Amino acid sequence: MRKKNINQWISFQTLFRREIIRIFRIWTQTLLPSPITVILYFLVFGHFMGAKVGLMGGVPYPTFIAPGLIMMSIINNSYANSANSFYVSKFAKNIEELLVSSMSPMMILLGFSMGAVFRGVFVGLLVSIVALCFIDLHIHNVFYLTTVVLLTAISFSLMGLLNGIYARSFDDVNIIPTFVLTPLIFLGGTFYSLQGLSPMWQTISHFNPIFSMVNVFRYSLLGFSDVSVNHSLFFLLGISVFLFWYCHRCLVRGVGIRA
Repeated sequence: MRKKNINQWISFQTLFRREIIRIFRIWTQTLLPSPITVILYFLVFGHFMGAKVGLMGGVPYPTFIAPGLIMMSIINNSYANSANSFYVSKFAKNIEELLVSSMSPMMILLGFSMGAVFRGVFVGLLVSIVALCFIDLHIHNVFYLTTVVLLTAISFSLMGLLNGIYARSFDDVNIIPTFVLTPLIFLGGTFYSLQGLSPMWQTISHFNPIFSMVNVFRYSLLGFSDVSVNHSLFFLLGISVFLFWYCHRCLVRGVGIRA
């Protein structure tokens, strides 16, 4: 039993290391785009429009949008890494090597998802460094910051893995980010405060998980939020647990990877 556990741990390390090597090997695709995009956001929304908007939530507009831009980078990169990596493994038939090995579905799940979490958190750090070139950011609460970053990266890495599991073509991999993630991010409080919305849209916003993520992260940096921070964290934890269970169930049953 102990030898089996050691072998499983080694298999996880190998898959995780493969994901990290892939991220840095094609860094111009995986690491560079987000910092460049955020620079453009700060120039357009922060510098050119920020002066007209003035204060929002009691802080300058560029400072207000910074947490949302960082969170947007974490979401997009966590999702994209697991979705693309898993589907490419299916497309290239590499996934068959994992299936015929002694590697358990749990280790496959952890290997792909933790690789995506690493990319999301690492890119989030890069974007935070870029943000410091435009504004002053200070950590208000380390616990909330660490928790929401990890829960966000984990949940979207698992969503991306589900996309990769069910995808039958490269078009399927791109449908969710284009038609689901992008609208949810832009309607998730990245560029505006809840107080500026009508009562109907305020209610609708509470059903958007990205709205909760952005606000908890904004609280961890700026000290204010439009929603209950603790309730939002429990909500995100529930999403992560459910997605983990469902991804593991799909891998055990061979959904999308076995004929």
